[in-house]
Amino acid sequence: MVATSFTGFADTKGSFFQALAKHQDREWFAAHKAEYEAGWASPMATLLAEAREALDGEYPDFELGAPKVFRIHRDVRFSADKSPYKPHASGALSLGHDKVKMDVAVALYLQVGTETFAGAGTYGMEAPALARFRAVVQSDRGEELTQLLRPLEKKGFTLESMGMLKRAPRGVDPGHPRVELLKRKGLVVVFPALAPEELTSRKALTTLVKHAKAAAPVVRWVARAVQD
Repeated sequence: MVATSFTGFADTKGSFFQALAKHQDREWFAAHKAEYEAGWASPMATLLAEAREALDGEYPDFELGAPKVFRIHRDVRFSADKSPYKPHASGALSLGHDKVKMDVAVALYLQVGTETFAGAGTYGMEAPALARFRAVVQSDRGEELTQLLRPLEKKGFTLESMGMLKRAPRGVDPGHPRVELLKRKGLVVVFPALAPEELTSRKALTTLVKHAKAAAPVVRWVARAVQD
């Protein structure tokens, strides 16, 4: 049963996931599944539901999708690593989609476990969307994105993407003022790290909502750019 109010995750160190990393077998997970559900999956669902309410007003032109907690089971079909379970719990709030994929913009993505990560944006863009993104960034409108990113970077936010070219894209002047953005194949605003003690209290929700609201103008800008 999912709680109605987020009160924190099970602990600050991801102890369950540290143990899971040493016991990557279905028998062990089945015996400890209740611990995962109560300490990590259920709190994740509750946090995302509350964050959705808090962030809805930041996206007047988009409908936030239903909170999505990702499966802990890994897709090992094309991986040399056949470990069946991820070493973390994760979930997201998408813009306009209930199905969250790499090329879908998210208002919030959160991962907690052996490593903690939070951010917002579009991790990887499919070719048509990437072409539109680069065209807008290359145009005079691209300066708007620079202006939106500058104060975030001063506050400790960083940028990430699925991939990044070593050189300027074909047809782009290597001296273009936004060439580093143009090299990217997506754009995620990575939030400053949560303090460990925040994970076990409602402070995690408060901090994540604050960061997600700060990143929202960038997420909106990119989402509109790829729709142009």
